[in-house]
Amino acid sequence: MTDCVFCSIVAGEVPATVVVSTDRVIAFRDIAPQAPVHVVVVPREHHTDVAALAATDPATLADLVEVANEVAEREADGEYRLVFNTGPDSGQSVFHAHGHVLAGRRMAWPPG
Repeated sequence: MTDCVFCSIVAGEVPATVVVSTDRVIAFRDIAPQAPVHVVVVPREHHTDVAALAATDPATLADLVEVANEVAEREADGEYRLVFNTGPDSGQSVFHAHGHVLAGRRMAWPPG
C-alpha cells in the first residue's frame, strides 16, 4: 500500500526508532507515546486490522504477540498492556494491523 505510513516504515522510507525487527514483524517507538514505554508492533505485510491478520496469517499474529512480550520483558519487567484498536470508532487511525505495547506506569481500568 503506497499511502500506509506503517508500510513506509517497514520499507525504510519513513524513519522510526526500531527496537525489534524479525522476518515477520517490526517494533518501533510510538511518536506520540501514551506511557513511559509505548512501542508499536506491526506485521511487515499489510493487513487492515488484527482481525484480518488473525484470519489470514495467524502465525504472524503469534509472532507479533511474542515480540510485544519481548519488548515488555526488556523494558518493563514483563508487565504491560497490549492494545489492538480495530476500526475508527475504537481509535484506529492507521489501517495496518498493529499492537501498542504500553508499560512503565500503573494502568487504570477501565481503559477508555
